[in-house]
Amino acid sequence: MKSTWLHLAIAMLMWFPSASFAAALTQNAGIRPIEVTADHLQAESGGTVTFKGNVVAVQGDVTMYADLLRAEYSRTTEMIERVEAEGEVRFLQEDKEVIAKKATLFNLEQRVVFSGGATMQQKGNTVQGETIIVYMNENRAEVKGSEEGGRVNAVINPKNIREATKP
Repeated sequence: MKSTWLHLAIAMLMWFPSASFAAALTQNAGIRPIEVTADHLQAESGGTVTFKGNVVAVQGDVTMYADLLRAEYSRTTEMIERVEAEGEVRFLQEDKEVIAKKATLFNLEQRVVFSGGATMQQKGNTVQGETIIVYMNENRAEVKGSEEGGRVNAVINPKNIREATKP
């Protein structure tokens, strides 16, 4: 069970789509403690841990809020394979923020999907779409509009672009 909590902490940290964040995660995953508070916790012997109600997870300078957080742990790979956050999902790290209805981490693929009308903000720059997909190993993101013809919207402040792209 101790190993499960470490992997849960690692997976939760890996959600935030910043290259510097991912680097910090890899270096400090086993060092920084994680604190998760919720109204209810349910752990199943099959490797699923679910936090429900007013979920707040904090590790270092990263805070995640959600209505529900579910982590699926594989005993075969001894890793968190998938983590889902649902409800009013909100991630904060320093001046970065992502808001969505749902966020899913595919840990083995190092891919995070924010869906249900996602907004990513940093230093006055904003991108919005139905879905934001972050490919963490590739240091890139993809923003999609809705299938019903919804479009992607970006507000870029040229004055802040240098600061926003610094590691």
